[in-house]
Amino acid sequence: MIRTFAVAAVAALTLSACATAPAAQGPRSPFDGWAGAVVAADWRTSRGEPIVAFDNSRRDLTASFLEEGFERRHFVDYTLRPTASDAATGAQVLAGIGEAARRATVGCFLYFTSHGNTRGITWGTEGQLSPTRMGQLVDEWCGERPTVVVVSACFSGVFIPELQGPNRMIMTAARRDRSSFGCSQDAVYPYFDGCVLESLPNATDFINLAEMTRACVSRRETAEGLRPASEPQVFVGGDIRPLLTTTYAFRG
Repeated sequence: MIRTFAVAAVAALTLSACATAPAAQGPRSPFDGWAGAVVAADWRTSRGEPIVAFDNSRRDLTASFLEEGFERRHFVDYTLRPTASDAATGAQVLAGIGEAARRATVGCFLYFTSHGNTRGITWGTEGQLSPTRMGQLVDEWCGERPTVVVVSACFSGVFIPELQGPNRMIMTAARRDRSSFGCSQDAVYPYFDGCVLESLPNATDFINLAEMTRACVSRRETAEGLRPASEPQVFVGGDIRPLLTTTYAFRG
């Protein structure tokens, strides 16, 4: 009887300990609480022929940045291809990014891939998204929080003056007066997006990612004899620079 009671008591204590022990948790990501978005804003060549390069970028960039620690619940991705099963309108995309930014208030990461010219980027069937309008939107969505914006398009350097700020890092696929490459029917990704994907697994942070991506684009354009070089641009604000190499470094 005493032995039975002792065994039962031990079992009860063991169950109690199991019930009250805290659940094991994985390491916290540097990007917990960041809103993220990847948008494929066009689906055509310059002649209007259908291509998949932008949608491929949307799919694989989203997967890659989620692997770096961005939270799926705060990360949205969209295509403006009208025939896609999950197609969104331009207005729906802007509303969705705004909602993600309202939920996740630590930082912002925004990536747009599309065609572009000196007036802005192609925005689905709705025309263009201009640098001025994008600047207004990023101000509304992200305010003073740490923010990284990537614009992958020809002439995308035109966005830097409207987007830059001490809390911002801006990456563009080309100078304001240069085309970028890789939007043909046989392209898997635009060259810039492909180089981001190639560089990301070995990058230590966003600044390092920009350096590696620029070097990758230059190598590819040189190897293929493409002129004039696109010369991807980078702006890093003074307040965000130390944060990106410490607090918001990639997990590796």
